[in-house]
Amino acid sequence: MTQLYNLTLTTTGLLEMLGKTAVLAGIALVVLNGMGCRKASTATADHVAVRPSAEAIVEADRYYAQRADLVKVRQAIVSLRQAQADDPANYDLAWRLAKFDYYLGAHTPDSTEQDKAYREGIEAGKLAVRLQAGKPEGHFWLGANYGGNAQISTLSGLGELDDIKQEMETVLKIDEGFQSGSAYMVLGQVYLESPRFLGGDTSKAISYLEKGIKVGPNNAVMRVRLAQAYAEAHRNDEARKQIDALRAMKPLPDYAPEYQDALAEAKKLEDKIK
Repeated sequence: MTQLYNLTLTTTGLLEMLGKTAVLAGIALVVLNGMGCRKASTATADHVAVRPSAEAIVEADRYYAQRADLVKVRQAIVSLRQAQADDPANYDLAWRLAKFDYYLGAHTPDSTEQDKAYREGIEAGKLAVRLQAGKPEGHFWLGANYGGNAQISTLSGLGELDDIKQEMETVLKIDEGFQSGSAYMVLGQVYLESPRFLGGDTSKAISYLEKGIKVGPNNAVMRVRLAQAYAEAHRNDEARKQIDALRAMKPLPDYAPEYQDALAEAKKLEDKIK
């Protein structure tokens, strides 16, 4: 939702340019320098060692925790991509890339960056699913990126509705409570926002969202989606109850930005149904 540093050294011609004494002195300096920096790097003449993927994940998660600033999200994505270049079969890198790309796509004001983020998020999600099909993260963030892409591209949306449903239904089979029941939320949103000729159904949307609230009562975005579905069904009193419940909630510690997004949407809905 930048910077790569790569240092290379060449030694061609050094023996011709330097006398034997200078060469030996140079070798001694290299050896001493290597001893002093052994903890920081294990570089050899054939390969420059990279830091472990676990370190990149810690750094990326630290950036993502500050995601209200999109610069931090972009930095997190760069950290993950750098690590993935050397560890392409790492599941934890793949699903995080899909997650962070989704957040960037959902929040950037730049349409070009948004399109790129969702497309890269889809590829990262597909990779995660290939690596660990029995875990929920890859399926969820793949489906989320399908959904984001569908919202900005009519042609893509027509073909991706079934893909979104399939991924979210898979998440529910693996772990109904993943992300506080968010798979129910996505399914509810799909049925709420899809045209009727493509399967849109407000009653189904409400059903999924009500199930989701039971699983994740502190899911702020779920609350506002259910309020929107009630309003669409002209059940405004119930919509207001969800908005009141949202405002009374204590946001989950790691989801303050999402809580603020939900409050902003709830305010718009409240103004609409007054």
